[in-house]
Amino acid sequence: MVVLKGIPSILSPELLYALAKMGHGDEIVLADANFPASSVCSCGPKEIRADAAPLFCIGLLGLRIPQLLPAVLQLLPLDTYVTAPAAVMDLVDSDKEKGLNVSVWRDYETCLSQEAGIHAPLEKMERFAFYERAKKAYAVVATGETALYGNLILKKGVVPDELLQ
Repeated sequence: MVVLKGIPSILSPELLYALAKMGHGDEIVLADANFPASSVCSCGPKEIRADAAPLFCIGLLGLRIPQLLPAVLQLLPLDTYVTAPAAVMDLVDSDKEKGLNVSVWRDYETCLSQEAGIHAPLEKMERFAFYERAKKAYAVVATGETALYGNLILKKGVVPDELLQ
């Protein structure tokens, strides 16, 4: 937990450091509880754990992505030079055939719109393409998100000169 003025206390020191070190175009994965974070991170990205924490803070399973995303977006500018600065893992064919509803995606789109002014739809990526892209990310944050297909990739943008102090 970080206790600093203006910094959301939900962000760990490791996550703050990763966000600060990222450059324009770098990506960070907010991974759900089923995502193979440790395996993906063996290929290069930094692994940041947010899937276990004191029970009085966030519950047994750790941070959920809809809790974490607004705090991340307070500090992380998203890339406005790409069509979609946020991507999710698309449903596999059998889940599409079942009509699986991924309601957490609406939560992400609402948060991206309200917190970052991003109105573009989420990019949907085939499962294994998502894994390959995650291997090239700057960091993977393993969360306690239990929603199926809850993974989210964010692409960092730039902070305009007028906002730098």
